Amino acid sequence: MKKFLLLAFACFLPAASVPNPPHWHKAQAERLVEWLDAAADDGLAPVSKEAHVVRAAIAAGEEVRLDTVATAAAIRLLQAHRTGCCNASLRTGWRIAGEPLGAEPAAAVAASLARDDLDRLFGTARPSHPFYYSLRKAYSHEQDPARRATIAANLDRWRWMPRVLGARYLLVNTAAFEATLWDGRKQIGRWAVIVGKTGSPTPVFAATVTGVTFNPWWEIPSSIVAESVGALVRNRPAEAARKGYVVQGGRYRQRPGATNALGRMKLVMPNPYSVYLHDTPSKGLFEQDVRAFSHGCVRVGDALGLATALLATEPGWDRARTDAMVAAGRTATVPMAAPVPVYVAYFTAEPDGEGGIRYFPDVYHRDRGMPVPGEENCPR
Repeated sequence: MKKFLLLAFACFLPAASVPNPPHWHKAQAERLVEWLDAAADDGLAPVSKEAHVVRAAIAAGEEVRLDTVATAAAIRLLQAHRTGCCNASLRTGWRIAGEPLGAEPAAAVAASLARDDLDRLFGTARPSHPFYYSLRKAYSHEQDPARRATIAANLDRWRWMPRVLGARYLLVNTAAFEATLWDGRKQIGRWAVIVGKTGSPTPVFAATVTGVTFNPWWEIPSSIVAESVGALVRNRPAEAARKGYVVQGGRYRQRPGATNALGRMKLVMPNPYSVYLHDTPSKGLFEQDVRAFSHGCVRVGDALGLATALLATEPGWDRARTDAMVAAGRTATVPMAAPVPVYVAYFTAEPDGEGGIRYFPDVYHRDRGMPVPGEENCPR
């Protein structure tokens, strides 16, 4: 986080702080102005305002000043496309690491000028996900300030995502209570999910799905043992046994079965938060629109359908085989030859697939404090 804040601050360093700027030809500076103007539609209005400074230097024919102000503006613009400019505070708790962003900004700008490929420099700095471009288009047409601020915050969240998400990947949007499976740029599946309560919110993180466990045991977290299960085992052992709770080697566990909290499927996705995507016996909660009910894990509606979709690339795998694994009643893990990245993220606005935008309740209050792009509460 400290590194990110430094980068965000560097985005607004004064022009005089750029030593030995490279030389800009007039055509290159004019192209930079076009990119600066366009950045307003990316929710980067504070950086976009630099266009008038570069224009003034071009009009005055001041080559030395043009080199200085154009270089400073290009560095700000590059960093803004890479990591945003006004929503650094919203990144608290965002534990999805972006990929290396290429050369240090000043060096990247100088090299791009030497190659005369500013379009490539700024174009590749933007996220390429189709959701980003749909949000960008919506932002450019939206007039409502609150919605513009929400879209801008979510444009920044896409900047914090890796630019390359994987050939196939899972994207869990906890604000939408949905998980989607992607094959390249195409969404191939969507599932309703239940996420953490506001008191135990599902964290934002990335992991890798390496397999699917059918008929899983539940290793009960100590917090849940202290909250309820421990007392049930001590005071009502018959009821605890009926629900499948056992104590083995000091560990509280729940046997596989119809009442198991993980249901009939759990994804193998090691992570430091002990948060997983899994089935659930409590199907009725999926009828609610706002589904923040868990202790942090992600419960999946039609979890066996998700398991089948993930294993579809394995030879001969289909829903009948999934159902057979479940019916056997034995705990078994099916490894995946090609592991799938999973991103558990938080987007309060995303495309609806029909040219519009869906807005979701900010259940975890992670949009609080976001500035309205273009207003003076953005850092300068």
